Amino acid sequence: MHKYILRRLLMMIPVVLGVLLIVFTIMYLTPGDPVRILLGDNARAEDIERLRGEFGLDDPFFVQFFNYVVGVVTRFDLGTSLATRRPVSVEILERFPTTFYLAVLSAVVAVILGVTFGIISATKQYSAFDNIVTGVGLFGVSMPSFWQGLMCIIIFSVHLNWLPATGSYGLRYFIMPVFVLSTTSAATIMRLTRSTMLEVIRQDYIRTARAKGQSERNVIIKHALRNSMIPVATLVGIQFGFLLGGSVLVEAIFAIPGLGNYTVAAIRGRDFPVVQGGVLFLAIVFSFVNLLVDILYSFLDPRIKSLYKGGR
Repeated sequence: MHKYILRRLLMMIPVVLGVLLIVFTIMYLTPGDPVRILLGDNARAEDIERLRGEFGLDDPFFVQFFNYVVGVVTRFDLGTSLATRRPVSVEILERFPTTFYLAVLSAVVAVILGVTFGIISATKQYSAFDNIVTGVGLFGVSMPSFWQGLMCIIIFSVHLNWLPATGSYGLRYFIMPVFVLSTTSAATIMRLTRSTMLEVIRQDYIRTARAKGQSERNVIIKHALRNSMIPVATLVGIQFGFLLGGSVLVEAIFAIPGLGNYTVAAIRGRDFPVVQGGVLFLAIVFSFVNLLVDILYSFLDPRIKSLYKGGR
């Protein structure tokens, strides 16, 4: 098992480098001079050239990319923000807890709702409850998060005045963002849980467990649910990465001072080091989440763990 984890960690290196190369190339080719935007249209040419040299923006593309990778690997230096002149890593670590808190709350809500309704829907196939849940799930998958966020603000903040529209000063401020962010994930998890449960409950060992006189609750929870959770666990890990990325729009809509809102502001201001550092940081977190999901497989299915025992 240790060799498997080490191999997965080594596989993360080309993934992160590939993400960094793509983002770095896009930022390099994006129109607009960040130094000119920072100094304004009336800035002197010598001031622009001096600041470009200070940030290394006058170097060739591959020189800039090589220096950036060396700084990340050796010192975890994600560069310096062009707007605030502060280290990008410091500003990311200050804002990431808010984004992580929002993503975790959304993931918990999505898993609870998705797995619960998926199980009930599968055990009551073609019933009225199943039809309603399936229809709601299809609607949830199809609904854009930015539109849903705006509708929630208009209904619950403007008209009903139940919830605050912006900020992150308490749990009440996260109700609407969590609802918006978890809707699509909950619907996706529900649909997959329903389909995998329908496959599992038709297996022979499920019929054998029922023939032995076990209660329907034990059959569903102890036998069917555990064997159907492997693909669901994979989806939950992927969805958590999507929740981290989807928080960019949600944080911008609800004015939450997290990493997503910070990245959107950096894109508007052509603050390239912040955009590169934010995307790279999220890619690393996403890779570690996928690693944790793979390790979780061994607890859900002992057959997977047995493959790595004894060097086999």
